[in-house]
Amino acid sequence: MTSEPPFGTSDTALRPATSGVRQTMSVLHGWTGLIPGWVVFIVFLFGTLAFFQQEISSWMRPEIGRGVLTQATLEKASHILEAEVPARAAWSLSLPVARGGEPLELSWRSGPQGREFRETLDPATGRPITVRETLGGGFLFSFHYNFHYMPGRIANYLVCIASLAMLLSIISGVITHKRIFKDYFTLRLDKGQRSWLDGHNVMAVLALPFHLMITYTGLVTLVFLIMPWAVLTGFPDSEAFRQEFRPRSPAIEVRSDQVAAAAPLRIVSEARAINGELPRYVATHDEDGGSGVIEAWPGLDRLGASYDTIFFRRDGTLIEPATAAGGASKTMGVMVDLHSGRFSGYLLRWLYFFSGLVGTAMVATGLILWVKKRRVNSAAAGRAAAGLWLAERLNIGVIAGSVAGVAAFFLANRLLPVRLSDRGEQEVAWLFTTWGVVFLWSLVSAPKRGWIVALAFGALLYVLVPLVNAVTTARGLFPSLVAGDWVFAGFDLSMLATSAVLALVAWHLYRRPEDDGRAKRASKAR
Repeated sequence: MTSEPPFGTSDTALRPATSGVRQTMSVLHGWTGLIPGWVVFIVFLFGTLAFFQQEISSWMRPEIGRGVLTQATLEKASHILEAEVPARAAWSLSLPVARGGEPLELSWRSGPQGREFRETLDPATGRPITVRETLGGGFLFSFHYNFHYMPGRIANYLVCIASLAMLLSIISGVITHKRIFKDYFTLRLDKGQRSWLDGHNVMAVLALPFHLMITYTGLVTLVFLIMPWAVLTGFPDSEAFRQEFRPRSPAIEVRSDQVAAAAPLRIVSEARAINGELPRYVATHDEDGGSGVIEAWPGLDRLGASYDTIFFRRDGTLIEPATAAGGASKTMGVMVDLHSGRFSGYLLRWLYFFSGLVGTAMVATGLILWVKKRRVNSAAAGRAAAGLWLAERLNIGVIAGSVAGVAAFFLANRLLPVRLSDRGEQEVAWLFTTWGVVFLWSLVSAPKRGWIVALAFGALLYVLVPLVNAVTTARGLFPSLVAGDWVFAGFDLSMLATSAVLALVAWHLYRRPEDDGRAKRASKAR
């Protein structure tokens, strides 16, 4: 009796099965890799792109000019709020991060429960601007754990289950490999199934510490969903727990003779002096501003800053929170920051991104390897399996379809009318429509032809992105290179590189014979 080989085993794992821990881990690795593999691929792909979510948001909001937030813009925003906001009316100030991608946004009410007003300023110049509606790079980040159209709780459970399986797959894969580091230096090209196995091994070992870290910290972010017992034991409900878990404002008495409210600029300056960085968001605590408390939410450019919320009275006096973040919540904050990488500089962020791409490729090669092995076995046995037919099509739909959908998401940002209502959701609809088209194509075509056409289609979409950008904006590739606008130039170059990779893979598959005779002979020899 032979076992099913896992995603990334050495050659010894392809021989007849023997009893023992390693063989058990081999079987566990194969099935924990396959069943949630398609979910894990989506999580890895969109999560990896999200490491540059601010830069992607910058490209998707070309109305925002180059440059960081200036003191002059902060002063202008403060003056607008001072002039427009009545006493005890609610107001808020949303500041962009240093990496850009967002405008400076102000909102205020004409009075308690009054009409709401908004103003959007360019961070560098302070001029009022109208920014196209888009979900930006933030959609890529949120989609990798909530799947957008799916109910949030169900999506979170799916991601939790897939992440647990991923963690099991990593651990069992390490145990299965007797020659893990030797296999890392073994890459036999153009050898059919053996090449896929070598490629999977290389991808698995190359960024192994990252894979462990990103999977474990991802589980930590949803720990209370899958392990709620401590919360249920210590608190009457989840809302009571959240009130204790995060810092919250104290209840203070607001007198009618209270001194004049402090300028928003002073609140921002005080918060920066305390935390060492600009706050991310400053606002009156409740809807009508009547509590007399102003919250300054921390920026996310520093590791472990998630729970450093600061509270002020409306006159600018610092007040202590009713509850403060404890050691457990701060530890979780560090874990969340490690997972998102928002604190990282460009060098570390590129390392995150490269490791994420390696992880995405590792999952993809594992899924393909699983199918290739069983196709050879089915052919040798003279039988066909319905599960194999479905797995082959799901591989094309999930892998090639999601990659093509991302390109459609970017194209929609440039091609949809700027004034279109609900524009951000329409961009997402383009992504899923394109993804669905590839899925349908995979169901009606032979696997090889399905892969070739789907990858070529993705290559076409990606090469169109910089071309359409050059036609629809003044920040095309060549003007961006000349102006030193490296966010826009880098984005367009990344699109061209992705198109080239997809086209090369499609061309390689096109030139490759349909049947892999070497894999068949190797299977018969075993």
